[in-house]
Amino acid sequence: MDPKKSKITVRQVSRSFVSPDGSKVDALENINFDIEDAYSREGRDIGEFRVLLGPSGCGKSTLLRLIAGLDKADTGEILVNEKPIQGPGKDRGMVFQKYTSFPWLTVAGNIAYGLKINGVPEARRKETVAQLVQDIGLSGFENAYPETLSGGMQQRVAIARTLALRPAVILMDEPFGALDAQTRSEMQQLLLKVWDETASTILFVTHDVEEAVYLADRIFIMSAHPGTIVEDVQVPFDRPRELSLKERNEFHELSNYVLSRLRKAPGSGQVRVSV
Repeated sequence: MDPKKSKITVRQVSRSFVSPDGSKVDALENINFDIEDAYSREGRDIGEFRVLLGPSGCGKSTLLRLIAGLDKADTGEILVNEKPIQGPGKDRGMVFQKYTSFPWLTVAGNIAYGLKINGVPEARRKETVAQLVQDIGLSGFENAYPETLSGGMQQRVAIARTLALRPAVILMDEPFGALDAQTRSEMQQLLLKVWDETASTILFVTHDVEEAVYLADRIFIMSAHPGTIVEDVQVPFDRPRELSLKERNEFHELSNYVLSRLRKAPGSGQVRVSV
């Protein structure tokens, strides 16, 4: 087995903004963490699922944008695959809470978009799109346009478009936050299924405690602004994970522990207790 390499390294990162009234707002303060390659018991290189959990407004989305290369930190450094970030790159894919499909393209066209602009041959594009459409459960909707799809279906398209390029790192900014409870639960299961078939590392932002515990390998608990990481919680549950996990005592005990740590963190803000 090769030595573990760092997928994401964040060192002493801080970010501030100027509010409309001219005052300084500290969004992030001295953020530090490492996410390394993860391996299965059989030695297969697999991705790791990390969650940034914190109250609304604590800087989670700002941190994700910094890692994506869509913004720059005031201080500190961020490395992906041991290389400093210079801007957006193919090694990182991002899924937002707001549905981001191109309205003039079909489901198949949206999924193939990144492949096309990166020069992937048409035959390979079709093969990749066909597989992803099946994986995300949208067979029969290949020629549909986004406006005809439900919110959950549109978010499936966004996830598939990101997976098409096989990025080493997938950044997800509250992708299920706008969905109803049942669709949200279905999307959590879908995400775990398709992620298990890739070797991508996922960094997932949420302010929902149960969602964090259900999805994550580890949870970074953040305080309210200025956002900083106050605890790194390991989630002990094996994979694959079934919905029945949410009914187990161990799940509720860990959720209660995480919620208690959030409540003790400095600052204030809103968190979700249940899906």
